[in-house]
Amino acid sequence: MNETLAVAPAPDPAVVAEILAGLGGAQKTLPAKLFYDAEGCELFNRITRLPEYYVTRAEMALLDRHAAAIAATAPAGAALVEYGAADESKALRLIDAAPGRFGAYVPVDIAPGALLAIGERMRQSHPALPVQAVEADFLQPLALPAVAAGRPAFGFFPGSTIGNFRPDTVLRFLSQARDTLSSGEGGPACFVIGTDLRKSPDRLLPAYDDAAGVTAAFNLNILRHVNRLADGTLDPEGFAHRAVWNSHEGRMEMHLVSRAAQEARVAGTLVRFRAGESIHTEDSYKHTREGFVALAARAGWRPAGFWTDEDELFGMHLLLG
Repeated sequence: MNETLAVAPAPDPAVVAEILAGLGGAQKTLPAKLFYDAEGCELFNRITRLPEYYVTRAEMALLDRHAAAIAATAPAGAALVEYGAADESKALRLIDAAPGRFGAYVPVDIAPGALLAIGERMRQSHPALPVQAVEADFLQPLALPAVAAGRPAFGFFPGSTIGNFRPDTVLRFLSQARDTLSSGEGGPACFVIGTDLRKSPDRLLPAYDDAAGVTAAFNLNILRHVNRLADGTLDPEGFAHRAVWNSHEGRMEMHLVSRAAQEARVAGTLVRFRAGESIHTEDSYKHTREGFVALAARAGWRPAGFWTDEDELFGMHLLLG
């Protein structure tokens, strides 16, 4: 069975309100989830193949080395619930490493096109595995679909998306995920989460400002998405991409810097920019192993396993709650 369950249509008034609130602040912001329209997903896929972007290669090396061990921690017959499932490639590392271990696959993402494509591909590659996608903002409370009913839930949040959230948001997300993943049957909630580990800015900065300009295009594309969602007139040509290492906060930041004084309308609201003023579009926190475990503990999770690649660039935590 392969089907898509539409949970939260997009766009909606709440998204427009979030955009306006961000653009109305002293430091203008846009929510990073708006990177991922169809064009944004394609650009991000290109980023993952860039020589400067080590994250995906390190994570895939980790999964190639440890997928069987990670999958073995899932309860038999579990529904594999993947948060932020832009595609199924990482989930398949677990599914294929332990045939029969997972009884269903539940990809969760805000991008309906990506979810439809996952369903089509899974129908071809794994026709016997029940798949039911959930279109939703996973930062909001989430209910599992019918295909997960009666099964233990095994959460999977690969990539380094958790690093896009400020610590208070991480705590809220982890608390909500604990409730969601506890709604299945059998034992404590289980969650495997990927984190980009702390490292030198010399390695980080090129990964967020590549020579080919793909990351810059990805960053600027958020303005086009906002224009479609909120009837906006933001001019991508009027902004420049900037990547910054914030050592105090332990995070990479992406900004869009206004090239000159300008104004635009968004959902009928006038937004003015000074020359040099920025829109803060993304944070990417680089967690230490110990720091992330301590943060998760505040949301009721305890560490039960940890895996990393040979170069210790990327880590995956097994949490029980």
